[in-house]
Amino acid sequence: MGRRTRGIRTWTAGIGLAVVAAVLPPIGAAAPVHAENNGVGLTPALGWSSWSSVRKDPTAAKVDAQADAMKSSGLAAAGFQYVNLDDFWYQCPGSQGPNVDANGRWVTDTTKFPASGGTDGIKAVADHVHADGLQFGLYVTPGVSKQAVAQNSAILGTSYHVKDIATTTAEKNYNCKGMVGIDYSKPGAQQFIGSWADEFASWGVDYVKIDGVGTADVPDIQAWSKALVQTGRPIHLELSNNLAIGSAATWKQYSNGWRTSGDIECYTSCTTPGTLTDWTHVQSRFGQVASWQPDGGPGAFNDYDSLEVGNGPATGLTDAEQQSQLSLWALGSGPLILGTDLTNLNATELGYLKNSRVLAVDQDAIDASRIVDNGNQQVYSKKEKDGSVVIGLFNYSGTGSTTVSVPLSAAGISGSGTATDLWSGASLGGVSGTYSVNLGPGAVRLIRVVPSGSGGGVTIEAEAAGNTIAGAARVATCAACSGGHKVGYIGNGAANSVTVNGITEAAAGSHTLTIAYLVSGSRSFSISVNGGPDIVETVSGSSFATPASASVTVQLNAGTNTIKFHNDTAYAPDLDAITVS
Repeated sequence: MGRRTRGIRTWTAGIGLAVVAAVLPPIGAAAPVHAENNGVGLTPALGWSSWSSVRKDPTAAKVDAQADAMKSSGLAAAGFQYVNLDDFWYQCPGSQGPNVDANGRWVTDTTKFPASGGTDGIKAVADHVHADGLQFGLYVTPGVSKQAVAQNSAILGTSYHVKDIATTTAEKNYNCKGMVGIDYSKPGAQQFIGSWADEFASWGVDYVKIDGVGTADVPDIQAWSKALVQTGRPIHLELSNNLAIGSAATWKQYSNGWRTSGDIECYTSCTTPGTLTDWTHVQSRFGQVASWQPDGGPGAFNDYDSLEVGNGPATGLTDAEQQSQLSLWALGSGPLILGTDLTNLNATELGYLKNSRVLAVDQDAIDASRIVDNGNQQVYSKKEKDGSVVIGLFNYSGTGSTTVSVPLSAAGISGSGTATDLWSGASLGGVSGTYSVNLGPGAVRLIRVVPSGSGGGVTIEAEAAGNTIAGAARVATCAACSGGHKVGYIGNGAANSVTVNGITEAAAGSHTLTIAYLVSGSRSFSISVNGGPDIVETVSGSSFATPASASVTVQLNAGTNTIKFHNDTAYAPDLDAITVS
């Protein structure tokens, strides 16, 4: 974070096993109404922020390289979409505040972000990020620069000037400083923020992080929320940092997410000097996930700060602790914004980040409750819309092993069920009564339990984060669809397909595959299970806005399966979701 904090954005939706932001603009109906009704942020943001690893020296070349690495590493295909530039992108000559243009808005540091012809350096970076099929985020703080006050900048599109709206109250800008407040009762105040938002939109900004936000800054948040919507560009709004839990309803009304605490980075207090974070800083989030649980949900999420997974020992966390951090953030359905250097990814940890089963836990947009809080035994659970239950058992201790136990009844499971280890994908067989596991220091066991009698049905959204959406196939909003989205433009060429990944079964055998689809007239899916021969299923429907369903019998293997939907010669129907039972 420019930070002390960071930023990112999100525009997706989903249910069951996951959801991922669309890379291309939606092609369907308007997104369903949610907390901050700006059409984005329906599931937690997945992406990267510059603060942790780049810190005070971001450059165009560095941000471009991170975007390229997100794509080439496969993280983009796994659902990570946001490349966010935190603080230090603008000119800061000293404590008098950021340099400003003739209309009082921060100006780009052209040494770090040189213009490309007549294109502003920030827009040039945004263009590069977009060319990689990704989304671009940018950092700002409340108020107006003292330099704009000193030069009495004109407010674009009005007869007013900055002195007409500025106060003498200092606003937080952690690094550059020199910001003062805005009196939003004064004419011209909203127009000033509107002109700034319009500039961001013209640069191609998809996500705005406002840092240094406190309860006194609610008028700023209201102004930015309104201004970003009025640009006509879908822009995620994230607030930072350490926001008051007592004002959660306000943060939810005007933003897509809010930082629940200070920074995850350990700076000069690291257990191992020179690392990004340490286990003590991750431990501080266990209570926050529990306390903020009632406040997160589609459109507006609790933000537990950056995810420091990917660079091996340089992160300051062991492999087990990195799995625990990712598991805890996923159980809390928080944004997964990477702080690590994507150009130097550790292969093992890259596998953690691309684990579709774990990402699905985050992208279900359901906040887990803490059901065991017993010293080093920490357990969280949440019930999925398909009836399954996700349970995370943690060893809070960073030094010793412990046995962590949970009565399944505390997770809402009466009787028995069948469990799957979400990190390995292995079947754990039947479970009942009390589930226990011995865990090493800072370790986690993350499981999904399908209660007996639930039919064993698992619903996976077509747009789920762990799926592979290839070629021209793309996500669109769909008000009547189960997750608020569908995938269209499937078929009319072999490359245009959707592969549903991470379908885990305890044993091989026949299963009923129920397909929720949308079509006007008749079209056909070619369905390939685990790369096998196609099953051609012709279906009909009345509208591309109204889902219908059809069922087909498929043979699945024990362990993890994939099901590909395509049509090599003609367009297939749009795909809403599948249910395997």
